[in-house]
Amino acid sequence: MKFLLDQDVYAKTASFLTEAGHDLVKVSDFGLARASDETVLTTARNQERILITRDRDYGNLVFVRSLGTGVIYLRILPKTLTAVHAELNRVIARYSEADLAKAFVVVSKDGHRFRRLSV
Repeated sequence: MKFLLDQDVYAKTASFLTEAGHDLVKVSDFGLARASDETVLTTARNQERILITRDRDYGNLVFVRSLGTGVIYLRILPKTLTAVHAELNRVIARYSEADLAKAFVVVSKDGHRFRRLSV
């Protein structure tokens, strides 16, 4: 799958996804490390990538402001890293790239919530 990693995603998460064979680009690769969340979402959409972030503000942008593109929001801390990565792996195995591109998914150590976007 093709992912755009927000600047707040742990390096261990990037390694986990790379080792699983996914196509990753970091926002910093586009010179967007300090860009607005709106710009990051637009870039993800234009690059046809699913945004992975730890920033909860994207929910508001996706649903309230209708800046819809696929987002995976990780509720992750260093102590929950292994459990969240396991759940992220289940999400990626369960849903197609096309499904994830049209959804907002919250992934935590206890499971995930999948909400389809109305785009």
